[in-house]
Amino acid sequence: MTSTFAFLFVLGVLIFVHELGHFLMARRIGVRVLTFSLGFGPKLLSFRRGPTEYCISAIPLGGYVKMAGENPEDSRTGAPDEFLSKGKWQRFQVLVMGPIMNLILAVVVMAVVLYQGAQLPAFEQQPVVVGAFTDTSVGAKAGLQFGDRIVTVDGKAVDTWEEFAMEIVPKAKRPVVLGVQRAGRPVQITVVPDGQGKYEMGDIGVQPVVHPEILEVNPNQPAASAGLKKGDVILGAGQESNVTRDRLVSLIKGSEGKPLPLQVKRHGVVETVVVTPQRSGDTFIIGAQLNVFETRTVDPGPIDAIKLSVAKNWEWTELIVKTLVGLFTRETSVKQLMGPVAIADLSGSAAEAGWIQLFSLMAMISLNLGLLNLMPIPVLDGGHIFILGLEGLARRDFSIRVKEKMLLGGFVLLLMLMVTVIYNDLMRIPWIEKLVPWR
Repeated sequence: MTSTFAFLFVLGVLIFVHELGHFLMARRIGVRVLTFSLGFGPKLLSFRRGPTEYCISAIPLGGYVKMAGENPEDSRTGAPDEFLSKGKWQRFQVLVMGPIMNLILAVVVMAVVLYQGAQLPAFEQQPVVVGAFTDTSVGAKAGLQFGDRIVTVDGKAVDTWEEFAMEIVPKAKRPVVLGVQRAGRPVQITVVPDGQGKYEMGDIGVQPVVHPEILEVNPNQPAASAGLKKGDVILGAGQESNVTRDRLVSLIKGSEGKPLPLQVKRHGVVETVVVTPQRSGDTFIIGAQLNVFETRTVDPGPIDAIKLSVAKNWEWTELIVKTLVGLFTRETSVKQLMGPVAIADLSGSAAEAGWIQLFSLMAMISLNLGLLNLMPIPVLDGGHIFILGLEGLARRDFSIRVKEKMLLGGFVLLLMLMVTVIYNDLMRIPWIEKLVPWR
């Protein structure tokens, strides 16, 4: 039920904002709006105010704003409040305002999320230096080594782990050429990323150098007595440097109560702190809670939150464009496309994790919806804008028959896309996948 309600909430907000953009711009330029509907099909609830009927319809996978004189086939009087009585520039404003409202919503919602502040992994903004491999790492099998710094992916520079992930995720099961710096000399390595999870996210099984961070220090315990504090980052322990959380815990348990020197980074300064673990049952502890990696605090003001939101949405836009281009060049698996079932699943998971995760997902989906609606595919807003632009270049309106053929082509393309994403959604459900013999 959580997934259903979260899905309806997210989709309802996105559809309402999108259609509201069309509605407000139509009213602004003096077009008479006949119907404002959330959903398609039979009307469940409706009321009328002025010339407009407002309603909620049975199929919640979209919505529409019906305007007077919107289609050439409609019975038209030539009245100035009909859509086709307006000039091309005014009609363009009505068509484009729906996607623009989704783009604005993505920025606003993400700004609200970022304004709450967050603790983010510090390694995301660090150079891509290989610090560990997973057990099934295709990167290790391809020849990557500890300490290698990945500087390019298919010729594109990657300065941070976050940028690296943006390049690798869309390229599951496709050959990728990595530019690597190894001991000061350049090396090129070709690797085929695995498709991880039910969404086939590209992954080569490499991990950064991470250092454990102290989350809490228990009073009257060895960590507190030694002077360790919340936020301290452990760089090394004993004679070992770059220890992981698991290795640090292992060294503490094996200390047998002997003093253990720790190399600690505090406010950018490295110092040595000696802690003596104490026995607790059949093991040894220092009385501190450890995070796997170092974090950085993001706590922006209102203006900075908006700037960060714009930057994050731009990153997402680059990833969306890269994915769409990859679909045509076959660099991106079609299995990464998601439909209503997958969105409902993600919405439910995000809702269970908290409102911040749910609103972050809403912002990303709103951006997707806005950008996809701007694609020049007939039936979509971008397709109507494209036809309008062609008519402007030709300096004449196309015939109804030509427009019908263009819209039919767009409908077929959209139908193929819907079949693909629904098939993907169904194949992510284990019991359905088992029924399909070719899976």
